[in-house]
Amino acid sequence: MAAEGRIGRTIDESEPSFAPVRRPPSGAPHVVVVVLDDLGFAQLGCFGSSITTPAIDRLAARGLRYNRFHVTALCSPTRACLLTGRNHHAVGMGFLTDIPTGFPGYDGRIPRSAGTMARTLRNAGYNTFAVGKWHLAPRWEQSASGPFERWPLGLGFERYYGFLAGDTNQWTPELVCDNHFVDPPRGPADGYHLTEDLADRAIRYVQDQQQATPGKPFFLYFATGATHAPHQAPPDWIDRYRGHFDDGWEAWRAEAFARQLELGVVPDGTTLADRPSWVQSWDSLGPDERRLFARQMEVFGGFLSHTDHQIGRVVAALDELGVLDDTLLLLLSDNGTSAEGGPTGSVNEHRFTHDLLDDPGEQVARIDDLGGFRAYNHYAWGWAWAGNTPLRLWKRYTWLGGVRTPLVVHWPARVTAANEVRPQFCHAVDLMPTILDAAGITAPDVIDGVVQQPVEGRSLVPTFADAEAPGPRATQYFEMLGSRAIYHDGWKATTDHIGSQLRVERELVPGSQDFDEDHWALFDLEHDFSEARDLAADHPERVRSLVELWWAEAGRNKVLPLDDSFIGRTVAMVPSPTPPRFRTVYRPGAGPISEEAVPPLGGGFELRAAVETGESAGGVVCALGDWNNGWAWYLLDGRMVITFNVFGTPYRFGSSGVVPAGRHALDVEYRREQPAGGPVVLRVDDEVVAEGKLPVNLPFRWQIGGAGLLVGRDRGFPVCDDYEPPFPFTGTLGEIAFEIPSLRRRVPDEEIATALRHE
Repeated sequence: MAAEGRIGRTIDESEPSFAPVRRPPSGAPHVVVVVLDDLGFAQLGCFGSSITTPAIDRLAARGLRYNRFHVTALCSPTRACLLTGRNHHAVGMGFLTDIPTGFPGYDGRIPRSAGTMARTLRNAGYNTFAVGKWHLAPRWEQSASGPFERWPLGLGFERYYGFLAGDTNQWTPELVCDNHFVDPPRGPADGYHLTEDLADRAIRYVQDQQQATPGKPFFLYFATGATHAPHQAPPDWIDRYRGHFDDGWEAWRAEAFARQLELGVVPDGTTLADRPSWVQSWDSLGPDERRLFARQMEVFGGFLSHTDHQIGRVVAALDELGVLDDTLLLLLSDNGTSAEGGPTGSVNEHRFTHDLLDDPGEQVARIDDLGGFRAYNHYAWGWAWAGNTPLRLWKRYTWLGGVRTPLVVHWPARVTAANEVRPQFCHAVDLMPTILDAAGITAPDVIDGVVQQPVEGRSLVPTFADAEAPGPRATQYFEMLGSRAIYHDGWKATTDHIGSQLRVERELVPGSQDFDEDHWALFDLEHDFSEARDLAADHPERVRSLVELWWAEAGRNKVLPLDDSFIGRTVAMVPSPTPPRFRTVYRPGAGPISEEAVPPLGGGFELRAAVETGESAGGVVCALGDWNNGWAWYLLDGRMVITFNVFGTPYRFGSSGVVPAGRHALDVEYRREQPAGGPVVLRVDDEVVAEGKLPVNLPFRWQIGGAGLLVGRDRGFPVCDDYEPPFPFTGTLGEIAFEIPSLRRRVPDEEIATALRHE
């Protein structure tokens, strides 16, 4: 504590006092945590992949690989575990932040009682930066008005650059800098790619910090959007893999398994299970399907190698600054491979959120679009199965294919046992205690007057030097979308529950669809690395004991109530604090306006705009999304047009005559009808100038991580080929009103009077 000063009549008669400077313990390392997305156990070179990842492989060669590291099977929950050291339900992150519900384990709000690693390190004297994917702010808190308590700066980071949602277009992302939205520094035609931009920003943050305060420790959280869909990469990276996957997923999986055994990341005696019935045999596919599926994986391979190169740039920058040896670097994936492309993959991953499957023939016709500007693509689930070799299933399930991912630890100053494999069972909750232990910092009991929840994780530091050191935990529960598992003392019990989130999985993947009928399979993980031999019939008492332990852990961690659906959760979703109104007015100059703040249009709407135009006026009145999923209202050579692009199929309605010069009231009306779609009417000054029928329903959500509503201009990619952004409105654009008829305030007396007039 600083000595008290003394205020005298003059400075000569006074003694100053100084506020204490927060300094971490001597020898505290810099910290870098790299989080990859939807990357499977077998997809890094150092874990057996044929995809080239030299930068990550170099880290592993100078460090450690953990082959029994576990996560939660989904992105937001794993990130919450990592940053808080607590179990995901215990901090409100039992599911994605996109559907926060009114139950404590699922409200999507990390509580103040779960102080983050960033906050703890910052309070101890570190500088803290987050770059990349966030996905930890609840749905209704992602607009330009916040609130910002659960944005990165609200949870302990001093600088942030990245995107808030679960995924985004790698060419035209929706970016945030600190607490405000910004445009990308370049466009896709200028060579922009998000992962490169994120690496540039991460390097800049560390350079600035080290030049301003040389030697001061920093914490960099570097979370790429890769390798989550959309799989998008520069063409030269993709084309390096032409022909590489032509032998198919069974052959690739067998070769990966052989490499894993050779590398020691999979122990001898591990069982490589046969291809399951729901994955098509490569030999049974026609030539067009093989060409399509091979190209999907070529794109993924290019995406991953391109990402590895950007990670290598960040590592090289640390080396150039002279801080790499003193940096504790952890690299992991948030869950196993993603099967969200379904059995055939998808040109447009937005379809997944609406439980729709792509037609392979249509995909073949667009094969050259994969990985580029025109696609939002995802590979077929045969590659997800292979990418988790030798494990079962994938993301969203608590089988090992969903919850066991690579972990690489690199710290030259302290990790001297290079290129070794560590077999200890560990979990994402163990990473915060590991980092604090390495830094010599104790997790605080109180932050800002709030008593902190117990930290569930335990440090992995003892395992850095000792391959035989005990693992940090004997027990760990798992739950995701109704899929449940429990690990205890080397044994794991796992349910066969198949949730209701994807219709094709319920139809093809064997398993229970009733919580009361779930079978708990039992595995001896000490002798069965791949969860291949169900011993439940041989050890019924152990199964019962583990199931009881799961229920105890579920109660302790706020896991209940169980739910196995995506859309079904909306019945309990936290309502928007600013619910949509009958009439909402927008004006040019603002934006982008988050889709979460825009009135829902799917049930019908009327758009009204006051304009003043010259001859042959043009430009965007308002637009949301792009040619992957979106809509735009605009004037083209003086003619009024509205285009709805639904999952890549445009539906265009336009007038034949031009809007005359002068002041006008423009109007677009859509009325939804059963079973789908409905009439679309365009008016100028109340006169109908075009009408037609929309044959499909509008999506309930246009973009996961795409652009918000823009008024008077567009950006990124257009909704259709009629125009090229920004295509600003050439006249004078006044206010634009969105009216939602279903939200019109009902006046009973007026309704009765209207009804009587029609008797």
